[in-house]
Amino acid sequence: MSQPLFKGLFPALVTPFRDGAVDEEAFIRLVERQIDGGVHGLVPVGTTGETATLSHDEHRRVVELCVATARGRVPVIAGAGSNSTEEAIELVRHAKAIGADAALVVTPYYVRPSQEGLYAHYAAINAAVQLPVVVYNVPSRTGTDISNEVLARLSKLPNIIGIKDATSDLSRASMQRLMCGDDWVMLTGDDPTGLGYLAHGGHGCISVTSNVAPEQTAAMYNAALSGDWEGALQHQDRLIRLHRALFSDASPAPTKFALAHLGLCTEDVRLPLVVASEASRAEVLAAMRDAGVV
Repeated sequence: MSQPLFKGLFPALVTPFRDGAVDEEAFIRLVERQIDGGVHGLVPVGTTGETATLSHDEHRRVVELCVATARGRVPVIAGAGSNSTEEAIELVRHAKAIGADAALVVTPYYVRPSQEGLYAHYAAINAAVQLPVVVYNVPSRTGTDISNEVLARLSKLPNIIGIKDATSDLSRASMQRLMCGDDWVMLTGDDPTGLGYLAHGGHGCISVTSNVAPEQTAAMYNAALSGDWEGALQHQDRLIRLHRALFSDASPAPTKFALAHLGLCTEDVRLPLVVASEASRAEVLAAMRDAGVV
Protein backbone atom coordinates (compact mmCIF):
# COMPACT_ATOMS: atom_id res chain seq x y z
CA MET A 1 0.00 0.00 0.00
CA SER A 2 1.48 3.38 -0.99
CA GLN A 3 1.27 6.23 1.48
CA PRO A 4 -0.63 9.33 0.30
CA LEU A 5 1.24 12.62 0.02
CA PHE A 6 -1.84 14.37 1.36
CA LYS A 7 -2.52 13.09 4.85
CA GLY A 8 -3.06 14.65 8.25
CA LEU A 9 -4.43 18.12 8.95
CA PHE A 10 -5.12 20.68 6.20
CA PRO A 11 -6.75 23.92 7.38
CA ALA A 12 -9.45 25.30 5.10
CA LEU A 13 -8.03 28.79 5.40
CA VAL A 14 -10.21 31.85 5.92
CA THR A 15 -9.62 34.85 3.68
CA PRO A 16 -9.24 37.89 5.98
CA PHE A 17 -10.62 41.24 4.88
CA ARG A 18 -9.93 44.81 5.93
CA ASP A 19 -11.81 47.84 4.60
CA GLY A 20 -13.45 45.66 1.96
CA ALA A 21 -10.23 44.27 0.49
CA VAL A 22 -8.26 41.08 1.08
CA ASP A 23 -5.91 41.69 4.02
CA GLU A 24 -2.76 40.16 2.59
CA GLU A 25 -0.59 40.79 5.65
CA ALA A 26 -3.12 39.09 7.91
CA PHE A 27 -3.40 36.15 5.49
CA ILE A 28 0.36 35.63 5.55
CA ARG A 29 0.32 35.71 9.36
CA LEU A 30 -2.47 33.14 9.43
CA VAL A 31 -0.55 30.83 7.09
CA GLU A 32 2.60 31.11 9.21
CA ARG A 33 0.59 30.38 12.37
CA GLN A 34 -0.83 27.22 10.80
CA ILE A 35 2.61 25.99 9.74
CA ASP A 36 4.05 26.82 13.17
CA GLY A 37 1.13 24.90 14.71
CA GLY A 38 2.16 21.71 12.95
CA VAL A 39 -0.41 21.33 10.17
CA HIS A 40 0.39 18.97 7.33
CA GLY A 41 -0.82 21.14 4.46
CA LEU A 42 -2.89 24.19 3.49
CA VAL A 43 -6.11 24.75 1.55
CA PRO A 44 -6.74 28.34 0.39
CA VAL A 45 -9.93 29.65 -1.26
CA GLY A 46 -12.28 26.85 -0.37
CA THR A 47 -15.76 27.42 1.04
CA THR A 48 -14.29 28.69 4.32
CA GLY A 49 -12.18 31.11 2.29
CA GLU A 50 -15.38 32.76 1.01
CA THR A 51 -14.39 31.98 -2.54
CA ALA A 52 -17.96 32.67 -3.72
CA THR A 53 -17.50 36.37 -2.97
CA LEU A 54 -13.93 36.75 -4.23
CA SER A 55 -13.21 38.18 -7.65
CA HIS A 56 -11.18 35.99 -9.98
CA ASP A 57 -8.17 38.24 -9.45
CA GLU A 58 -8.54 37.99 -5.66
CA HIS A 59 -8.92 34.22 -5.86
CA ARG A 60 -5.73 33.86 -7.85
CA ARG A 61 -3.86 36.29 -5.61
CA VAL A 62 -4.76 34.40 -2.43
CA VAL A 63 -3.55 31.12 -3.92
CA GLU A 64 -0.31 32.81 -5.01
CA LEU A 65 0.20 34.25 -1.51
CA CYS A 66 -0.39 30.85 0.08
CA VAL A 67 2.09 29.05 -2.18
CA ALA A 68 4.69 31.80 -1.79
CA THR A 69 4.34 31.88 1.99
CA ALA A 70 4.41 28.09 2.38
CA ARG A 71 7.66 27.91 0.38
CA GLY A 72 7.38 24.16 0.03
CA ARG A 73 7.30 23.52 3.78
CA VAL A 74 3.88 21.90 3.47
CA PRO A 75 1.80 21.05 0.39
CA VAL A 76 -0.88 23.44 -0.85
CA ILE A 77 -4.19 22.16 -2.22
CA ALA A 78 -5.68 25.18 -4.00
CA GLY A 79 -9.42 25.67 -4.20
CA ALA A 80 -10.28 25.66 -7.90
CA GLY A 81 -13.91 24.65 -8.23
CA SER A 82 -16.70 26.20 -10.30
CA ASN A 83 -20.11 25.29 -11.65
CA SER A 84 -18.57 25.87 -15.10
CA THR A 85 -16.19 23.17 -16.27
CA GLU A 86 -14.17 25.61 -18.40
CA GLU A 87 -13.79 28.01 -15.47
CA ALA A 88 -12.69 25.17 -13.20
CA ILE A 89 -10.08 24.14 -15.77
CA GLU A 90 -8.72 27.70 -15.88
CA LEU A 91 -8.46 27.84 -12.08
CA VAL A 92 -6.69 24.46 -11.98
CA ARG A 93 -4.31 25.66 -14.70
CA HIS A 94 -3.52 28.72 -12.61
CA ALA A 95 -2.93 26.56 -9.51
CA LYS A 96 -0.45 24.46 -11.46
CA ALA A 97 1.29 27.47 -12.98
CA ILE A 98 2.03 29.10 -9.62
CA GLY A 99 3.23 25.91 -7.96
CA ALA A 100 0.32 24.50 -5.98
CA ASP A 101 0.64 20.79 -5.22
CA ALA A 102 -2.97 19.92 -6.04
CA ALA A 103 -6.39 21.45 -6.69
CA LEU A 104 -9.59 21.04 -4.71
CA VAL A 105 -12.52 20.97 -7.14
CA VAL A 106 -16.04 21.07 -5.74
CA THR A 107 -18.91 19.32 -7.50
CA PRO A 108 -20.68 21.90 -9.71
CA TYR A 109 -23.21 23.76 -7.59
CA TYR A 110 -26.68 25.02 -8.52
CA VAL A 111 -26.78 23.35 -11.95
CA ARG A 112 -27.13 19.88 -10.34
CA PRO A 113 -25.60 17.73 -13.10
CA SER A 114 -26.37 14.04 -13.45
CA GLN A 115 -23.90 11.43 -12.25
CA GLU A 116 -22.67 11.07 -15.82
CA GLY A 117 -22.30 14.84 -16.02
CA LEU A 118 -20.22 14.79 -12.83
CA TYR A 119 -17.95 12.14 -14.30
CA ALA A 120 -17.57 14.15 -17.52
CA HIS A 121 -16.78 17.32 -15.53
CA TYR A 122 -13.87 15.76 -13.67
CA ALA A 123 -12.71 13.75 -16.67
CA ALA A 124 -12.42 17.00 -18.64
CA ILE A 125 -10.32 18.58 -15.89
CA ASN A 126 -8.18 15.44 -15.70
CA ALA A 127 -7.51 15.62 -19.44
CA ALA A 128 -6.81 19.35 -19.51
CA VAL A 129 -4.30 19.83 -16.67
CA GLN A 130 -1.57 17.61 -15.29
CA LEU A 131 -2.14 18.40 -11.61
CA PRO A 132 -3.52 16.18 -8.84
CA VAL A 133 -7.21 16.90 -8.25
CA VAL A 134 -9.15 16.24 -5.06
CA VAL A 135 -12.91 15.94 -5.59
CA TYR A 136 -14.90 17.97 -3.05
CA ASN A 137 -18.28 16.43 -2.23
CA VAL A 138 -20.46 18.69 -0.08
CA PRO A 139 -24.08 18.03 -1.11
CA SER A 140 -25.53 20.23 1.66
CA ARG A 141 -24.07 23.24 -0.15
CA THR A 142 -24.03 22.21 -3.81
CA GLY A 143 -27.30 20.28 -4.14
CA THR A 144 -25.34 17.46 -5.83
CA ASP A 145 -24.01 14.24 -4.29
CA ILE A 146 -21.37 12.37 -6.27
CA SER A 147 -21.78 8.62 -5.85
CA ASN A 148 -19.13 6.13 -4.80
CA GLU A 149 -19.66 4.39 -8.14
CA VAL A 150 -18.65 7.54 -10.03
CA LEU A 151 -15.72 8.10 -7.68
CA ALA A 152 -14.55 4.56 -8.39
CA ARG A 153 -14.53 5.37 -12.11
CA LEU A 154 -12.74 8.66 -11.50
CA SER A 155 -10.11 6.95 -9.34
CA LYS A 156 -8.86 5.22 -12.47
CA LEU A 157 -7.96 8.56 -14.09
CA PRO A 158 -4.34 9.59 -13.49
CA ASN A 159 -4.95 13.08 -12.08
CA ILE A 160 -8.04 12.43 -9.93
CA ILE A 161 -6.39 11.33 -6.71
CA GLY A 162 -8.91 11.56 -3.89
CA ILE A 163 -11.87 13.06 -2.09
CA LYS A 164 -12.77 15.72 0.39
CA ASP A 165 -15.89 14.12 1.84
CA ALA A 166 -18.21 16.51 3.68
CA THR A 167 -21.22 14.19 3.77
CA SER A 168 -20.68 13.07 7.41
CA ASP A 169 -21.64 9.55 6.27
CA LEU A 170 -18.89 7.35 7.66
CA SER A 171 -20.24 4.17 6.07
CA ARG A 172 -19.54 5.69 2.67
CA ALA A 173 -15.89 6.07 3.62
CA SER A 174 -15.46 2.35 4.18
CA MET A 175 -17.19 1.46 0.93
CA GLN A 176 -15.25 4.11 -0.97
CA ARG A 177 -11.93 2.80 0.33
CA LEU A 178 -12.81 -0.66 -0.96
CA MET A 179 -14.11 0.61 -4.31
CA CYS A 180 -11.39 3.17 -5.12
CA GLY A 181 -8.30 1.28 -3.95
CA ASP A 182 -5.30 1.87 -1.75
CA ASP A 183 -3.97 4.90 -3.63
CA TRP A 184 -7.20 6.89 -3.25
CA VAL A 185 -6.62 9.82 -0.86
CA MET A 186 -9.48 10.18 1.61
CA LEU A 187 -9.84 13.49 3.45
CA THR A 188 -12.89 14.42 5.47
CA GLY A 189 -14.34 17.91 5.42
CA ASP A 190 -16.29 17.41 8.63
CA ASP A 191 -14.40 18.22 11.83
CA PRO A 192 -16.82 16.62 14.34
CA THR A 193 -16.57 13.18 12.69
CA GLY A 194 -12.91 13.49 11.65
CA LEU A 195 -11.62 10.99 14.16
CA GLY A 196 -14.21 8.44 13.11
CA TYR A 197 -13.33 9.04 9.47
CA LEU A 198 -9.73 8.07 10.20
CA ALA A 199 -10.96 4.91 11.91
CA HIS A 200 -12.80 4.06 8.69
CA GLY A 201 -9.56 4.29 6.73
CA GLY A 202 -9.38 8.02 6.01
CA HIS A 203 -6.06 9.82 5.72
CA GLY A 204 -6.86 13.21 7.22
CA CYS A 205 -9.07 16.29 7.34
CA ILE A 206 -9.55 19.59 5.55
CA SER A 207 -10.47 21.42 8.71
CA VAL A 208 -12.25 24.60 9.75
CA THR A 209 -11.30 24.14 13.41
CA SER A 210 -7.60 24.27 12.59
CA ASN A 211 -7.97 27.97 11.75
CA VAL A 212 -8.59 28.63 15.43
CA ALA A 213 -6.69 25.80 17.13
CA PRO A 214 -3.94 24.48 14.85
CA GLU A 215 -1.72 22.97 17.56
CA GLN A 216 -4.59 21.21 19.31
CA THR A 217 -6.13 19.90 16.10
CA ALA A 218 -2.78 18.76 14.70
CA ALA A 219 -2.08 16.91 17.95
CA MET A 220 -5.30 14.93 17.51
CA TYR A 221 -4.44 13.89 13.95
CA ASN A 222 -0.84 13.10 14.82
CA ALA A 223 -2.02 10.86 17.65
CA ALA A 224 -4.53 9.03 15.47
CA LEU A 225 -2.15 8.59 12.54
CA SER A 226 0.45 7.11 14.91
CA GLY A 227 -2.08 4.65 16.32
CA ASP A 228 -2.61 6.41 19.66
CA TRP A 229 -6.40 6.27 19.52
CA GLU A 230 -6.83 6.87 23.24
CA GLY A 231 -4.76 10.05 23.04
CA ALA A 232 -6.61 11.15 19.91
CA LEU A 233 -9.93 10.67 21.68
CA GLN A 234 -8.78 12.87 24.55
CA HIS A 235 -7.96 15.63 22.08
CA GLN A 236 -11.31 15.11 20.35
CA ASP A 237 -13.15 15.51 23.64
CA ARG A 238 -11.48 18.88 24.18
CA LEU A 239 -12.20 20.01 20.61
CA ILE A 240 -15.71 18.73 19.98
CA ARG A 241 -17.44 21.81 21.34
CA LEU A 242 -15.27 24.04 19.15
CA HIS A 243 -15.96 21.85 16.10
CA ARG A 244 -19.66 22.52 16.60
CA ALA A 245 -19.46 26.15 17.73
CA LEU A 246 -17.69 27.23 14.54
CA PHE A 247 -20.90 26.33 12.70
CA SER A 248 -23.27 27.96 15.21
CA ASP A 249 -23.80 30.70 12.62
CA ALA A 250 -23.16 30.93 8.88
CA SER A 251 -19.55 29.85 8.28
CA PRO A 252 -16.97 31.34 8.40
CA ALA A 253 -18.42 34.14 10.54
CA PRO A 254 -17.86 32.29 13.86
CA THR A 255 -14.31 31.35 12.83
CA LYS A 256 -13.50 34.93 11.91
CA PHE A 257 -14.90 36.09 15.24
CA ALA A 258 -12.59 33.63 17.03
CA LEU A 259 -9.58 34.84 15.03
CA ALA A 260 -10.49 38.47 15.70
CA HIS A 261 -10.73 37.67 19.42
CA LEU A 262 -7.19 36.30 19.18
CA GLY A 263 -6.05 39.50 17.44
CA LEU A 264 -5.17 37.77 14.18
CA CYS A 265 -7.52 39.49 11.71
CA THR A 266 -10.78 41.39 11.58
CA GLU A 267 -14.07 39.53 11.74
CA ASP A 268 -15.19 41.10 8.46
CA VAL A 269 -17.10 38.90 6.04
CA ARG A 270 -18.66 39.78 2.71
CA LEU A 271 -22.36 39.99 2.02
CA PRO A 272 -24.56 38.03 1.98
CA LEU A 273 -22.69 36.81 5.07
CA VAL A 274 -22.78 38.96 8.20
CA VAL A 275 -20.73 38.80 11.39
CA ALA A 276 -21.54 36.16 14.00
CA SER A 277 -24.51 36.68 16.31
CA GLU A 278 -24.10 37.36 20.03
CA ALA A 279 -25.29 33.82 20.83
CA SER A 280 -22.74 32.36 18.43
CA ARG A 281 -19.95 34.49 19.91
CA ALA A 282 -20.71 33.28 23.41
CA GLU A 283 -20.71 29.67 22.23
CA VAL A 284 -17.41 30.13 20.39
CA LEU A 285 -15.69 31.73 23.39
CA ALA A 286 -16.80 28.91 25.70
CA ALA A 287 -15.60 26.34 23.19
CA MET A 288 -12.24 28.09 22.79
CA ARG A 289 -11.75 27.83 26.55
CA ASP A 290 -12.58 24.10 26.44
CA ALA A 291 -10.01 23.62 23.68
CA GLY A 292 -7.31 25.56 25.53
CA VAL A 293 -7.09 28.30 22.91
CA VAL A 294 -7.91 31.09 25.40
